[in-house]
Parts: sequence; structure tokens; C-alpha cells
Amino acid sequence: MSNKVRFDGRVVIVTGAGAGLGRAYALLFASRGASVVVNDLGGGRHGDGSSTKAADVVVDEIRRNGGKAVANYDSVVDGEKVVKSAIDAFGRVDIVINNAGILRDKSFMRMSDTDWDLVHSVHLKAAAKITQAAWPYFRKQSYGRVIMTSSHSGIYGNFGQANYSSAKMGLIGLANTLALEGEKYNIHTNVIVPTAASRLTEDILPPDLFTALKPELIAPVVAWLCHEDCSDNGSIIDAAAGWSGKTQVIRSSGCILRKNLNEMVTPENARDNWETVTDMSQAKHLNSIGEATGELINALDEMREGKSGGPIHRCHYDKRDIILYALGVGATTQESSDMCYLYENHENFSVLPTFFVVFGTSGSTIPIFENALPEGVQLDPSRILHGEQYLEVFKRIPTEGKIESRFRLQDVLDKGKGAVVLIEQETYDMESGEKLAKLQMSVFIVGAGGFNGPRNSSHIIPTLEHPKRKPDMSVQQKTNVDQAALYRLCGDYNPLHIDPMIASLGGYSQPILHGLCSLGFSTRHVLHTYAGGDSDLFKAIKVRFSKPVLPGQTLRTDMWQEGNRIHFETTVVETETPVITGAYIDLKQVQQPTVMKNLCSGKINLESDGVFEQINDYVKSHTEEVKKINGIFYYVVTSKGEPTAHWTIDLKKGEVYRGEPKTKADTTLTIDDKDMIQMALGKLNPQVAFMQGKLKIKGNIMLTQKLKTLLDANRPKL
Repeated sequence: MSNKVRFDGRVVIVTGAGAGLGRAYALLFASRGASVVVNDLGGGRHGDGSSTKAADVVVDEIRRNGGKAVANYDSVVDGEKVVKSAIDAFGRVDIVINNAGILRDKSFMRMSDTDWDLVHSVHLKAAAKITQAAWPYFRKQSYGRVIMTSSHSGIYGNFGQANYSSAKMGLIGLANTLALEGEKYNIHTNVIVPTAASRLTEDILPPDLFTALKPELIAPVVAWLCHEDCSDNGSIIDAAAGWSGKTQVIRSSGCILRKNLNEMVTPENARDNWETVTDMSQAKHLNSIGEATGELINALDEMREGKSGGPIHRCHYDKRDIILYALGVGATTQESSDMCYLYENHENFSVLPTFFVVFGTSGSTIPIFENALPEGVQLDPSRILHGEQYLEVFKRIPTEGKIESRFRLQDVLDKGKGAVVLIEQETYDMESGEKLAKLQMSVFIVGAGGFNGPRNSSHIIPTLEHPKRKPDMSVQQKTNVDQAALYRLCGDYNPLHIDPMIASLGGYSQPILHGLCSLGFSTRHVLHTYAGGDSDLFKAIKVRFSKPVLPGQTLRTDMWQEGNRIHFETTVVETETPVITGAYIDLKQVQQPTVMKNLCSGKINLESDGVFEQINDYVKSHTEEVKKINGIFYYVVTSKGEPTAHWTIDLKKGEVYRGEPKTKADTTLTIDDKDMIQMALGKLNPQVAFMQGKLKIKGNIMLTQKLKTLLDANRPKL
């Protein structure tokens, strides 16, 4: 067939070709049209003795099969003599396969100079000498192929083979350099790492394995590496039993150990950053010494500019991470504008810009918190509150990529009852080197204040209050009861959002929703309303987290447009409590506002709302009378088993309002909307409702008896 791999007109030198791998190489090249120099000293595997028989047998076999071959019996250390045989017999040399080898295995402690020198001479020195002798011919004809034979012992080490493994690793270093020096002359040098049966392993390998590891299964791989159509140069190719793969030396992304060029590196710097130094999760292969040096120069530039010193986190993300984040912040197939975040084949598949507020951090800020805390203050996850967040996006966020996030402590502020820690994050595309985003996180650590530190910082990016008018646009969406459990899969594994015990230690009745999750909901609402769902129009966002959100509550994003800046405030509908304040999103361009349908909920008007409104009227007109009750009652009104409305009857101040109590309630009552109506109409006795479990009461039960006055007074109006 015309497309067969052929070597017509080529001359190949194979060292150690009297048996095993060398013999398989020689026979295969000869069968594909090459003229072969069969070199073999005819010695034993320990390098002792000599004989012409081994080479002669292979030459005779090649000739009987119609091929061309000559024998050479010189020691491979005499490289010039081996190459001269090729020139004398065939007038040229095109390929050198350095295959010859010996073993002198001993433990390192017992190894003699002779054991060391002889192994290095046959493996490393001989390969260099033969290749060096052939090099002028390669240069002159602008063509040459060289194979160095290494081993797993050289790459990974092996007990009792210090001499052999060091020589084999040396061959890789030699090949790397020759690949560089020969490239412009079309001289390619590659390394084969074979696992095959040979004279060196005939009584070392088990018989079954020795039989399976046929040299003939490796020879085709070497033949292709030597062909003129193979472009590999400087490759390390592993081959065994019909399998083959490429091996590369890789290096971790590493870590800068000092903040600037004026600082020294201490053992403590190494210790504190060692996890990052040795993190191989984002390791990569460097193609040249220039690349390796270039990364060092970049690190020096960062130190010179004072941009280093904080944790660095590197990671890879893909479409799955993008879609998971979108789901985590409420994206739904019920809203068409969300499909570009949920479906990888969408014509405008894109990343929600707030993706970087959570992805790519993976706990990298923890060392900053630890270093920022005053002496004696322990880091407690339940006492860390996310205060404010800023994000600015500079480039369109790729839908797949490797990113590097660099963190830096900007300031630590003393707020008396706690400390505010300002952290800057810059995120880069590792492929292009471009800066994708800049972030600032403001974190309040409860109980860490009082260290006489500064109260303010010039680094703070301020929040801005919204205009004093009714919202221009509003969007409501109910969160899922499992919203926090879903969102934490995006990378924020703070147990405060999943573990009831941790939540209770933080003073919460149940695990709370991540503030950054609420931020994601609001960002989607703003982008849909004022940017047509186009994330490319997003420029920056700044928010303050004011109150926690419970999974399952409904979020309402109220928006005010001021040019390209959209002010917004996010409120929990059930309690009318603002949870994100002082917030704004800057857009590159504002589009005609679009009404986004209220997803999965909104402010639900219950029948019992009228009861509380009538009670409110009564309280306002009978202020002195109701104050005698002197109690605060907190109602949780359910619908279909879910908390739907929250009302407070504060008879200490004479107020009735929708939402949670402003101060601690004396009594909390939970009741279904329909049962509340029945009770208000006098058709359901409160005591009976309590006994039947329809009315649940926590706190001062006896105080609730006084509420009967309010219900009785309003019954005629209901």
C-alpha cells in the first residue's frame, strides 16, 4: 500500500541490536526499506565478554528476508567507529537508535566506582558519542532522527539502580538539549521508555510477563518516531505490551513567598505557603527554559510592584460550573432570559458576571482572616459576617477557562464590637494573562474589635443610597427551601448555611442563605430588567448585606435608574425586611426596561391580612387600653404548610406591622391563614386550636389570653 510507513533510502544505526528490542528495531526498519547497521558487542548484560555472533545472526536474518544490513562489533563508547561503519557501507546515516545497555545492580551503599562508571559509559556517554559522531552528517543533509532509551527507573527511581536510573534520567536531559540544538536543522531527538523482554530482564521478570512484553510491540512506536512525517521533537514516549503514552515533566503554579523585593524569605514564609507551593492541581508542562524563566520574571515584576504576598488560588471551570452557579442563584427555565445561563448550546451561552464572587476562592481568604485577627482572637466561622461586596468585570468572562485569583489584605478596621477586614481579589485568565475581574470583600468578625486600630480606610469602595422615590421597577422571586444547600456546591462551604448547630451558635434559628446568593438573584433581576439579560453589558456591582435571608423566603428587588447606574434594594417580602442595601449595578449601556414576571411567588395577599389591618386600626384608636396588655406578639402565618406572612403586634408601643419584631417578642404564634380567619370569626376556639395543633405557641402562653380582647373587638367588622 502506498500509505505504508517506509524508510527507503534511509540508513539506520541500532546499538545493542543482537537481541531483544534492538533486534526488533533492526528487523522492522529493514522490512520497511531501510539499510541497517546492526551494532552489538556480543557481551553479557553486565558488560562482560564479547562475541560477533549476536550481530551476525540478525544481519543474516535481514539479508535472508531481502533486506540490507551490515554488522558492527565495536563498543558503543567508540561512537565514531560505529558511525564509520554506516558511512563505509551505505554512504550516509539518517537515524541513530541508542538502545545498548547493561545492568550492574547494587544498593547505593555497596556500589563501586566501576559499577557506576561502566553503566554511565554504556548508557549515557555512549549515546552522546554515537550521536555526536553522526551529528555532522545530519547537519549537512538537513535531516536526522535520534532515539534515546530511558526507563521507568530513570523517571521514578528504583531500588538498587542508582547508577542505572541516574544514567537513564541523564539521557532525558541530553535529549532535551539536542532537540533544541537540532530543531532548525530538521534533526529530531526523542526518548523511548520501553517495558519489554530483553537480555537485561530475562531472569528478572516472571515468565508469563516476560512472554507478554514482546519487543515487537514497541518497535513500531520507535519506527514512527523516526519517520520524516513525525513532527515530535523532545518527546518522552512510554510504550509497553501494545500501549503507548506521552510522559512530561510538570511544575506546579507555585507561590510568591515575599511581598516585595525588599523583603527576605524566611522558613516561616515557606511553611505558611507550602500547600500552595506543592499544589499540583493546576500544574502545567513548560515547553522551554525560556518559559520557566519567564514565569520567574513575572513573579519578580509582581514583587517589584508590591502586588504579591497574599494567597493565590488557581482553578479550572467549565459549562457545568457555570450552569450550577446560575441554578444556585435562582435561574429557571420558566424565564426565557435565564436560558443563556442554563443551556450550553444556547446561541448566547454566557456567564453570570457575579460568578467570580464565589468561584475561584475555595477558602483562599481564610489565611488572610487568620493573619488579620488581633492576637488571641480565634477564627470562628459562626462569627464571620459578610458585610459588603464589590465586583468589577473588565473582559467578557469565558465560558470555560483556567483562572488565577490573587488575594491581598487591604486593611483591618476596629469597629469596637468587631473588626472589619478588607480583602482585594484580582482574577486573571491563565491562558491569555488578561485581568478578568477585580473584587473587594468587606468582612465583619464579631468580637474581634477593641484593638485600637483605625475606624476608616481609603480603600473602601462606598455603597450608595437609592433615590428617595418609589421604585421604577420591581421583581419578586421565591427562593427554594434548599437554596443554600444548592448554592454551597458553587464553592462556599461555610457550615453556617447548612448545619443547624453552627447556625444556632451564630444566633440564628436555622441555617441562613448566603448573602452572595441573594446578590446573584438581584443581579439577574437587574440584568433582565435593564440589560435585556445581556451579561456583556454588566460593568460593576456594589452591595451591603444588612440582614440574613432564610431559604424559602421571597426576595423582591426594587430598582431605580439613574443613567447607566441602577440602584437597587433587596427585601424579604414575607417580613418586609431589607436585606441588601446601598446597592447599585453599573451597566455599560441601558436598554428599554423589560418587565420580568414574578417567579414562583411574590408578596402573597392572604385573607388574614385583613384581620391584622383591622387590629391595627383598633390599636391606633385605643392606644392606652392596648398598652395595658404590655406584650409583643409575633405571628407566622402559613399557607399550604409554608411560612407566607409575618405580622407583629407590639402592644408596648401600640404598633401593628407586617414583618418581624423590632425587639424580642414575648410570644410567637404560628397558624394557618384559614385557621386565623376561623378564629377571628369566632368559629374556632383558640384553646381548641392549640390542643389540635392548629395554633402553635412559643414563649409566654398566658399572655396570649389577653389577645382575645382584640379579636372580640374586631369581630363585627370582619
